Amino acid sequence: MYLNKTISIVGLGMIGACQQAVCAQERPNIVLIMADDMGYSDIGCYGGEIPTPHIDSLASHGVRMTQFYNTSRSCPTRASLMTGLYQHQTGIGWMSEDPVETPGMKDPKDWGIPEYRGALNRNCVTMAEVLKSAGYHTYMTGKWHLGMHGMEKWPLQRGFEHFYGILAGACSYLRPDGGRGLTLDNTKLPAPEAPYYTTDAFTDYAMRFIREQKDDDPFFLYLAYNAPHWPLQAKEEDIARFYAMYREKGWDVIRQDRHDRMVRLGIIGRETGFAEWENRSWNELSEKEKDHTAYRMAVYAAQVYAMDYNVGRLIEFLKESGQYDNTLILFLSDNGACAEPHNELGGGKQKDINNPAISGHPSYGRAWAQVSNTPFRKYKQRAYEGGISTPFIVCWKEGLGELENTWCRVPAFLPDVMATLLSVSGASYPSRYDGNRIKPLVGENMLPAIRGDKESLHKYMYWEHQGNRAVRWKDWKAVWDQETNVWELYDLSEDRVETNDLAASHPQITKRLSKKWDAWARKYHVMTPFVKQ
Repeated sequence: MYLNKTISIVGLGMIGACQQAVCAQERPNIVLIMADDMGYSDIGCYGGEIPTPHIDSLASHGVRMTQFYNTSRSCPTRASLMTGLYQHQTGIGWMSEDPVETPGMKDPKDWGIPEYRGALNRNCVTMAEVLKSAGYHTYMTGKWHLGMHGMEKWPLQRGFEHFYGILAGACSYLRPDGGRGLTLDNTKLPAPEAPYYTTDAFTDYAMRFIREQKDDDPFFLYLAYNAPHWPLQAKEEDIARFYAMYREKGWDVIRQDRHDRMVRLGIIGRETGFAEWENRSWNELSEKEKDHTAYRMAVYAAQVYAMDYNVGRLIEFLKESGQYDNTLILFLSDNGACAEPHNELGGGKQKDINNPAISGHPSYGRAWAQVSNTPFRKYKQRAYEGGISTPFIVCWKEGLGELENTWCRVPAFLPDVMATLLSVSGASYPSRYDGNRIKPLVGENMLPAIRGDKESLHKYMYWEHQGNRAVRWKDWKAVWDQETNVWELYDLSEDRVETNDLAASHPQITKRLSKKWDAWARKYHVMTPFVKQ
């Protein structure tokens, strides 16, 4: 079953001939798994101490990328990922719509200009729309966060056949409700009865949609977990696995252990140091502070752990149904680890951890976020490596089996995912869709780089989020940060932790990159005032 034959590339009049020649190829199923607010070094195959054997198995049978980049925040990342464009082109140049809606008033995320509307516009196409046009079934479970006020902005109206999850950017893991509640297809659901856990339910529905498919056509599944985004909510038996370790070791030791594992894995060189540390040492904390913050990290680790065993459930389901070998599986995180509300020990009250009624903080804080991003600088929202770097795993037994347990060190970023999926599916990227002009694709197919046939995908790569900016050319990266408001310059081949600013010693390179970024920003109508909130 699931032969997934394609007739791409050729005209309809040549179907018969192609089916008997090399044009008749097996199209893979595609599974795109996204973690939410997970740091670069949290999973085992990127150096973490959290047991993630199922995600690690994807890495051991696939390819890991060391320099894959997101946009440093959830909704702009999802906009770029889903469309193959810069987020500004899609209408989510700042943030996506919030659940709170005041009748008769415009959402504050809608600035009234095409690049900043708070929802996907109609001059872009989603992966689901493109793949559906090519004969794929399209399913989504998890977090949408690309527009919610008006059903025309929901997943089914953007190419997905089935959807189960949340339209908003965060929710309770234990009892999603209200504006942060659940939706099935185009129907808003009441709050679920206990016991309930989003990570389990999102996986359940993913398998259900595939199981209920009536034919052997290929499918595209976008599984967008809300884990490990705040609020801190996990199963008690999972939390119990981790508390003693974090309480005993503390963040200094955990950070060093991660660094050592990353060196052994070959992710970083032995000479690589650490980015600046913005917190106290573990021994400076009071005993009560150690108790509380170790528990917060244990809950966070349990959220990652639960995501991993659910990935394992999905892998086993694909194997049992005979679909695993020809399924392309991609795994990444939407941004660096989250330091919000940007204090050392986290936000929200300790007593609110695991409260089903909570959909916001508590969170685990800046110190543990920096550990999650070991060894990089900063975290979510910023354009330093800790904000925009993500683990990225590509696993496809039939298509890349000869490359199992290998690394790809070619820099790539979100728009490249769409271009890669076009390549493997045989789908065509349209110039017009439903009567609307579609903006040209930004990304490049990553497969030549993954296979070792290409050393570079982009001459320049650009980032911007809420005034934080970056541009990369070869191994040079210029960064403009909200705290400095000047262009800094780093040589990532020698200093990926961004500790040695070379802007003064290499003014011509700094000027070149800043001018390139300015030209890019003008072309894509990027607004940079950080003061607008």
